[in-house]
Amino acid sequence: MTIASIKHLTTSELEAGLDEIHRAPKDSGLLELIVRRPAVGERELLEEGQLAPAEGLVGDSWRLRYGERTPNTAVQLTLMNARVTALVAQDKARWPLAGDQLYVDLDLSDDNLPAGTRLAIGSAVIEVSAQLHTGCAKFVERFGVDAMNFVNSVLGKSMHLRGINTRVVQPGTIRVGDRATKLGS
Repeated sequence: MTIASIKHLTTSELEAGLDEIHRAPKDSGLLELIVRRPAVGERELLEEGQLAPAEGLVGDSWRLRYGERTPNTAVQLTLMNARVTALVAQDKARWPLAGDQLYVDLDLSDDNLPAGTRLAIGSAVIEVSAQLHTGCAKFVERFGVDAMNFVNSVLGKSMHLRGINTRVVQPGTIRVGDRATKLGS
């Protein structure tokens, strides 16, 4: 399948993928992709990255997007469920278009990862934010209006199908293939 041949999925096609999404691991899942965004519209695929409390993913433009305002650390780093990404993107080459930095095979739902939950990835630790992560016009353009409605539905929001916002609480190195492991409550 070439990127040019990808069509946006319909609501029923997206809903057909829910069983697979529900099978995501609850306690520990694979970090499948790291994407650094050095500037708006740019993406770099990394095999290894550094997470830092003041910067999020080192080299990412997250902090620069705030200009002179104090950056909101609650939205420093975004994670998206790899199974959801695979469904909406349909081709792994299109995963970075979602705009998130980390793609993990892990249940990101409210029930599994409520705000305040910490995850260890590599030698870093991140904490789930209460601030919702929702799609934008770019998400609609890249994956379709049905995908936006799917991830922002009542079920989609409770499962965090669009992903979660997190902040870095312990600096460290992360690598594709590391485990994202839920830490004890």
